[in-house]
Amino acid sequence: MIRQRIGWKLAMVAPLALAAALPVQPVQAQLADPQLAAALADTGMDRELRAFYAARGFRPIWMASNASMTAAERLIETLEQADLDGVDPGDYRPRRLRDAIEDARTGNRKDAAKAEALISRSFVAYVRDLNGRVASPMTSTDPDFRTELPSAREILAKAAAAPSLSLFVTNNGWAHPFYAQLRRAVLQASPGSRQARLLELNLTRARGLPVSDTRHVVVDTAGGRLYMFDGGKVVDSMKVIAGRPATPTPMMRSVIRYATLNPYWNVPTDLTRSRLAPEVVAKGPAFLKAGGYDVLSDWSPHAAPTDPKLVDWQAVADGHRVVRVRQRPGIGNGMGRMKFMFPNGDDIYLHDTPEKGLFSNAGRYFSAGCIRLEDARRLGRWLFGKPLTTASAKPEQRVELATPVPIYITYFTAFPTGQRVALRADVYKRDAESMRMSMR
Repeated sequence: MIRQRIGWKLAMVAPLALAAALPVQPVQAQLADPQLAAALADTGMDRELRAFYAARGFRPIWMASNASMTAAERLIETLEQADLDGVDPGDYRPRRLRDAIEDARTGNRKDAAKAEALISRSFVAYVRDLNGRVASPMTSTDPDFRTELPSAREILAKAAAAPSLSLFVTNNGWAHPFYAQLRRAVLQASPGSRQARLLELNLTRARGLPVSDTRHVVVDTAGGRLYMFDGGKVVDSMKVIAGRPATPTPMMRSVIRYATLNPYWNVPTDLTRSRLAPEVVAKGPAFLKAGGYDVLSDWSPHAAPTDPKLVDWQAVADGHRVVRVRQRPGIGNGMGRMKFMFPNGDDIYLHDTPEKGLFSNAGRYFSAGCIRLEDARRLGRWLFGKPLTTASAKPEQRVELATPVPIYITYFTAFPTGQRVALRADVYKRDAESMRMSMR
C-alpha cells in the first residue's frame, strides 16, 4: 500500500513563506469579503452546512487566506491517505477538491465559494466516518451504546475556532488525541518497516475512540493505565492492573452506569480451585471464616449458605468439583470498597483492591480479567462529581450515575510518547496473531 507522506517540516513553515508562491492579492482580497460571502450563500450545499455558514455570515474557513488554503491542501493529503483509517479515499473525492482549489486561486469568488463548500462537505463526511463507519476491534457490549456522531456545525466550528488552522489539520485536531498521535506516528515511520506495521496495527485499536469532546474513560491494558477525558484532553490518569495472560481483559466499549459500594466478591472458580481449596485442605474451614468467605449453594441471586464442612475440598482443588465462594465486604475484600459497573457479557468491571503493592510492578497483569484501580475513590469523585462515601456497612449499595460515562478498553503495544515510540510487551499475543492473519 503506497501512501503520500506528510512533510513534517513543511507543516512548520511560516504562512508568509508559503504564500510567496501564491497569487497573494486575489486571495487576500477575499478576507471578510462581502462578495465572497454572497457567493458562498448562493452556492449549493446541504441544510447542515448552510446553517453553519449562515450563523457566521457565510465567512469561509478554507478560502479565507493563503494560509487557510494551504491548510485545505494538507487536509486533502489526509483524505488521500484515508485508507489508513479504514475508509476509501475516493469517497471524499480528493482529486476534485484539488481541482477546485486550483480554480479558486484565480481569485474568482464563485470558484472560491464552490471550493469552500466542497472541502467542508468532504471534511464533515470524513470525520463522521471515523466514528460511524469504521469497524473497531473494541466490541460494543451495552445494547444501548450509541456512537454519537458530531454534527456538521460541531465539526466545522472546531476547525474555525482553531488558533492555527494549519496546525489543526497537521495534528488531526478533529480526531481522538490517541488516534491522532498514532496516525502521525504511522506517517513518520519508515514505510513497510516492522515499526510501521506495528503502529498501523495499534492505530486500528484506536478506531472507535470518540471524535467528540464528551467525557469518557479509556483503559489501555497494555500500558496499564486508565485515562479520564473531558473537553478533548486527558484531565487525570492512574495505574491499573489488567487480566493475566491466561485470563486477558477483552477489548470493549460500553457505558459506566453505576457504582456498587461495599461489594461482595464472587471468587472466580479457577481461583477457588487453585488458591482457596488447597488452603482449606491444609488449614480446615476456619481459613474461610477468617477470610470472610461464605460457601453458597449456587450462582443465583438468592443462593443459600452452605456448611463448608460438607464440601469435598480436595475434589475442588483437583478440579473435580466446582463450588461458589463469596467474600463478604470488608477491608480485605478482593473488590476493595467499590466497583464501577458497565454492561458486558464477560463480567468485566473496574474495582478497588486491597493489594496496592502490585501497582509498583511495571507489567501489571494479575487479575482474572477485571480491571483493578490504583485509586478507586479518585475515579469515583470524577465520575460522580462528589466523593463516594462508604460510611454505612450495608453490602452492595448501588449508586446510579446521573449521566452515564462511556468507557473504551483497548490494548496499545506501541504508542508515541514525545519524540519516540514506546513499545510494550505483547502479553496477550494479539500482535503476533494479527500480523499472522494480515500476511495470509
